[in-house]
Amino acid sequence: MRILAVDDDPIILELLTQFVMAIGDHDLTTADSATEALVVLENPNTPEFDCFLFDVQMPAMDGISLTRSVRSMATYADTPILMLTAMADKRYVDAAFAAGATDYVTKPFDIAELTARVTMVEGLVESRRERNRKIFATQNLAEPEAHVELYEPISIYDVENVIDYMAMENYVEQLSRSALFGSTTFAFTIREALQFHQSLSSFEFYSLVSDVAEIISDTLEGHQYLMSYAGNGTFVCITESGWRPDMARLMDAVNLSLAQTELYNNKGERLQARVSAGQAVRLIWKSGASLMDAMAQAHASAEDASMAFEQSKHDFWQMGQTA
Repeated sequence: MRILAVDDDPIILELLTQFVMAIGDHDLTTADSATEALVVLENPNTPEFDCFLFDVQMPAMDGISLTRSVRSMATYADTPILMLTAMADKRYVDAAFAAGATDYVTKPFDIAELTARVTMVEGLVESRRERNRKIFATQNLAEPEAHVELYEPISIYDVENVIDYMAMENYVEQLSRSALFGSTTFAFTIREALQFHQSLSSFEFYSLVSDVAEIISDTLEGHQYLMSYAGNGTFVCITESGWRPDMARLMDAVNLSLAQTELYNNKGERLQARVSAGQAVRLIWKSGASLMDAMAQAHASAEDASMAFEQSKHDFWQMGQTA
């Protein structure tokens, strides 16, 4: 991998240089400020990077602002960004993930842990290349029809507070008991997601998912939250600040916006997309595996609600019919 590390501490940069040399066949470029990093990235002669390692606290421009700038570049919209920082306060963690960070490692970092994170990134880089190739292949009419599995957690770009699903899992792992006070997780599932997936091209389905994500994000405006598309037409959210969402009212608000938004497939046919909402699950006093279990519970309850809605429609049409 080609890696760019940015830190204003020369000792950290030297440690990272030795670390990268020791763990495998990687090419490391270093910068001692966000400004220098942007000069490197904006140079048309610079080969593309596969991974970034950013400090948070740096003079002039901090690592969170740098992350935001990097994410605005089409080339690096989903390139893994690992924050390596001494800033363990939750507000920095939240801001980093909201800006587009993939993972967050606090200094002094453990070499074994950092090795595991970088190894994870290697697999992520390759899988994303393949997944995005499949999604966007259908934009080129010369390409054969590509296929993206329904369960795949597609990356969504340029929607406020929507992050990659792996980043969401990493974010949850960062949360401590004290940070969870007042936190809640909940989910929405696109109704008839399987039918949409079967009838639309990969790119059309991706566009539908992105449009629904934007409408949910607009509906949640004014609240502190992070959201991720987890696959199967389901969006998982984590909200802060003690807000306990009324899921029925939220679902109605999202569906009203969907009804007022004109969504079409490539044939010009209107898509009548709607969502079902699951139960809101409080995260207080949860930690470790129980946090992931809570997120999975919210996820499953939204999918169950969607299935129940579809079944109720089937039962309605079957009423009055004889065997």
